[in-house]
Order: sequence, then C-alpha cells, then structure tokens
Amino acid sequence: MSKEKIDLDRLPQHIAIIMDGNGRWAKEKGRFRIFGHQNGVKAVREVSEGCAELGVKCLTLYAFSTENWNRPRIEVNALMTLLVKTIRNETKTLMKNGIKLDAIGDRSMLPKECVQELDEAIEITKNNKNMTLILALSYSAKWDIVNATKNIAKRAKNGEIAIEDINEELIDNTLTTHNYPHPELMIRTSGELRISNFLLWEMAYSELYFTTVLWPDYRKEHLYEAILDYQSRERRFGKTSDQLSPENK
Repeated sequence: MSKEKIDLDRLPQHIAIIMDGNGRWAKEKGRFRIFGHQNGVKAVREVSEGCAELGVKCLTLYAFSTENWNRPRIEVNALMTLLVKTIRNETKTLMKNGIKLDAIGDRSMLPKECVQELDEAIEITKNNKNMTLILALSYSAKWDIVNATKNIAKRAKNGEIAIEDINEELIDNTLTTHNYPHPELMIRTSGELRISNFLLWEMAYSELYFTTVLWPDYRKEHLYEAILDYQSRERRFGKTSDQLSPENK
C-alpha cells in the first residue's frame, strides 16, 4: 500500500491504536507471550515514524490497561521490564523524528523505575513539535471517567462550580486526555472486534478500523491502508449526506 495515495489534506489528526495479538503471534511460533511483546516494539517504531512522516499530530497507543494487571504476575513483571527498556532505548528515535512523548493512566500502579523512565523521556522530548505519542499505561476509560466525575463532584461540593455548569466541555476538560483532540480514527489489530475500555468518551464519533494483522507484523503499509479506508468514509456526525453536500453548505 503506497502512501502517495493518501490525501494529506484529509489526514486524521489523532489516531488511536489497540495493539493486539502479541501473545497469539508468539504462541504461533511456539514461544512465550513476552516474545510477542518484544517483537511488537518494532511495530510501535514503524507506526510512530509513519504517522510523524505523514503529518498526523497525535498517536495514542493502548500499551497496558488496568485490566492487564490481572494477567499472570510473571507476564506483568516481564511487560514492565520491557516497557522500561523500550522507553530508555527509543528516546533517541523520538528525538530524531521530533516526537513528543506523553502518557495517560493511573501512574500510581506503575513500578517506580517505570515512572522514572517515563518522566525522563517526557521531559527530554517535551519541546518536540512534529507529533505527540501518547502511551495509555495502566489506563481504562471507565477509570478515567470515574476519576473525572469524582473531581467534578468535589468542585461542586466546594462551591467552585454549580450543577448547571456540568456539561460535555467540563467533562472533556477533566479527563486525562484533555490536552488532545478526540481521535478521528481507531485501529485495532489481530481481528478482535472490541474497543476494550479504551477512550470510550473520546471515541464517540471515531471511525473504527479492524484488521486481522497481528501487532508484531504491523507495518507502515498497514497504517496507510487504514488511513485510506478512513478517507473513503463519509463522516456525518449525525447529519445526513445531503446536508454535507457542497451545494447545501
């Protein structure tokens, strides 16, 4: 799939990806699940560089959900070790491509060393302008919405806001994703047809794209294919096709 076919004037400014299939990829090769996660790092690099090269402004990767803490302890520990190593090793690549790093999720659940590496990489890359790579770590949409609700309730209780002030904009601005636009395109690999508690509020009008490609095999050409599919769709936001036609504008 050639990127020359992509209309750069109609790019999704924010792409969100559920990186699924690492475990199955490893199992097919008779290896432990962590082998799949290790090989998934190349896909992260490819897709991040691909988005930055095209001009996508935000890329959010679902790296570790709050539900993932329920996996076997040996796998969780291996994942955390891999995460620390990957952040450390990929900082140079982020700088080379002008990519700023950020993270959303419950950091209190992450190991101290992981938080330290994450904070250092965020600080080093903070002035990069080409794109922002957002890692969803120990994240779930329900967790984020519950936390936002608690914060809004506290503000109302303290008299900082009235009940009438609570609206979509306030909720948007209280979520951990408040610094970024809502994703226009969500990609999930591996053939699973779920959104798995990922950006539920933010993806209210996202275009969903599912592929059977397992994450460790995902490359730039697969990203281009998803973007071209996105560009072939009509985004109506509740309106009719007739309302969107040029003669009615």
